[in-house]
Amino acid sequence: MTDVLPTLISRNPADPTDVLLRIPAPGAFAAVDTVERARAAQPGWLRAGAAARSAALGAIATAVEAAAGELAELAVREVGKPLSEARAEVARAAAIWRYYAQAPFQPTGEVHETSAGGGLLLTRRRPHGVAGLITPWNFPFAIPTWKAAPALAAGNTVVLKPAPEATACAQRLAEIVQEAVPEAVFTVLPGGATEGNALVSSADVVSFTGSTPVGQAVARAATARGIPAQAEMGGLNAALVLPDADMEQAADHIAAAIAGFAGQKCTATSRVIAVGAALDPLREALSEALRALPVGDPADPATACGPLIHEAARDKVVEACQGLTTLAGGTALDRPGWYGAPTLVEKVAPGHRLLREEVFGPVASLLAADDVAHAIRIANSVPYGLVTSVHTADLNTALNGLDQLDTGMIRLNAPSTGVDFHLPFGGTKASSHGPREQGRAGLEFYTSGRTYTVAPAGQGA
Repeated sequence: MTDVLPTLISRNPADPTDVLLRIPAPGAFAAVDTVERARAAQPGWLRAGAAARSAALGAIATAVEAAAGELAELAVREVGKPLSEARAEVARAAAIWRYYAQAPFQPTGEVHETSAGGGLLLTRRRPHGVAGLITPWNFPFAIPTWKAAPALAAGNTVVLKPAPEATACAQRLAEIVQEAVPEAVFTVLPGGATEGNALVSSADVVSFTGSTPVGQAVARAATARGIPAQAEMGGLNAALVLPDADMEQAADHIAAAIAGFAGQKCTATSRVIAVGAALDPLREALSEALRALPVGDPADPATACGPLIHEAARDKVVEACQGLTTLAGGTALDRPGWYGAPTLVEKVAPGHRLLREEVFGPVASLLAADDVAHAIRIANSVPYGLVTSVHTADLNTALNGLDQLDTGMIRLNAPSTGVDFHLPFGGTKASSHGPREQGRAGLEFYTSGRTYTVAPAGQGA
């Protein structure tokens, strides 16, 4: 008897009756077969040389730019990303492809003198083979791009397993990439946990972005196989606001970081720590800023906070706020789609789920700290350590007093969301496992170092 494979369904979160895609999951055997076809294609892709890889990535960047309007509209429809953010994400994806198009011409090693005698010592970085990429739905073009572009530039082939909720976006990206690269160099593997597990069990290097429990399982499985793995996981990010900060600017930045794309970013702000006298003015300014954020149809260019990805996500946010003192929001919105109001709560007891778990929605807790040292202790008290934003006019305090923050990224007088793709991305503790992503760090992750000793001919014992 043949097992019936589950069906993958992708719905518009702003209009759940709008089904973008309904396909059967391919299953584990098909996943492994996809990896084997990618492995067979990898030597030819590497031998094609730097110029061919550079030209291909440049062509992808140009094609993404040409299709920008279509891709942005697809992200709006499939994952509910507000149109302004979707446009920015597509532009960023094109820029990442173009950035890595120059990478094949960069040095891949060094030459050293031997310690004695003739000959040379060489170091060289070489691709791993097949890069298995497992990506989330919240950045359906940017995250697959910032993983795939360095992997391809370094000479690997790629198998991308997107989140089911972003399958249509991944398939459209694959159509663009496949126009520029040989067959089986870049393949999309739709599916869920079954296909993801099969990919981790058969690829040569694995990069994951998603939830912490799944990311930790991926890291364990890859480690057991002895293959390189990186996992970007959750965040419970804090914004520290000092009394000398520009309160209106800080409130605007923090409100955008709480509720932009309905808070569905690993870099979103979920804890706001007011230091000393900052508490009262920040409470008023931030509550007002959140209430003023446009919530509604993600296809409207004015919308900042659209729907959550599905009904369970919306319900999780509402349930997490029940029984708390609410300064703004705290409710589901009575309209079609899975909408929740941008929310700020206070007087949250230590140990509450909002201070332990990533709820992944437009909600944050307002907390009070006696001084900067106290604020840092609060910020560091959670299992995660991805990014912290700090709002102050005192650059000396920012530069000299905040190295104690246990996060991978610190943003001064800016939202916690938003990162530069040419610099390393990653966190500490349960937020990240393995090497950093993006920039030069991405290229290093998708290659392994080798040391060569070149002895002069005829030199023997």
